[in-house]
Amino acid sequence: MAEQNGIGRDLALRLALAAKALPGVEVGAFVHALAERAGLPLSAEKLQSLGADDVRAAIAPASASDEAIEKALASLAGHGSGGPMPVPEAYQEGDMPGSLRVAIASNSGEVLNGHFGSCERFLIYQVSTTASRLVAVRATAETESAEDKNVARANLIGDCDLVYVQSIGGPAAAKVVRAGVHPVKLPAGGPAADTLARLQVSMHSPPPWLARAMGVEAASLARFVEAAES
Repeated sequence: MAEQNGIGRDLALRLALAAKALPGVEVGAFVHALAERAGLPLSAEKLQSLGADDVRAAIAPASASDEAIEKALASLAGHGSGGPMPVPEAYQEGDMPGSLRVAIASNSGEVLNGHFGSCERFLIYQVSTTASRLVAVRATAETESAEDKNVARANLIGDCDLVYVQSIGGPAAAKVVRAGVHPVKLPAGGPAADTLARLQVSMHSPPPWLARAMGVEAASLARFVEAAES
């Protein structure tokens, strides 16, 4: 949606989350209606200036509760259900040699606190043994209307090597694996930075599952290779 309509990723995420807060509202129609009221090109300032009357007019003839309208306005202003949305840093392929691309299921800030099938967004990080960088924030709102929501979510993060979630069901995990992504459950959740720091430590001497994702030989197998070579 962002590429097709000339909307940056941050604005696309705000609009998608706002539409998700409004029952029965289709994202494309909602964006078009807001653009007619606010004027093109859409900007963060224009979205922040919108009020409840603007949102109600944009979704007419549908209706929404005051609570839903307030939640939509918060998203348009750059706030998810748990505070300001994180802003990705610039990244080009090859910037971090030997790195992994990691998705984190999140509902607020830079925190691992989402279930695979219901999180508001995936935080996408590029992670090497010495650095980590938030390179994208992908809203999941558009997957809600998919014939198979779990497949749509798996495809959304299909360029990632790993996805960290608080929980994920067996059938959904199978679809994630089929998309080439390794799911990792961390029920306790917590700051994304802590999860990534632990991952970086493991990358120095990766267990088999992580070694496969990194495309290197597992440390636990190295001694057998050495013995065979000698």
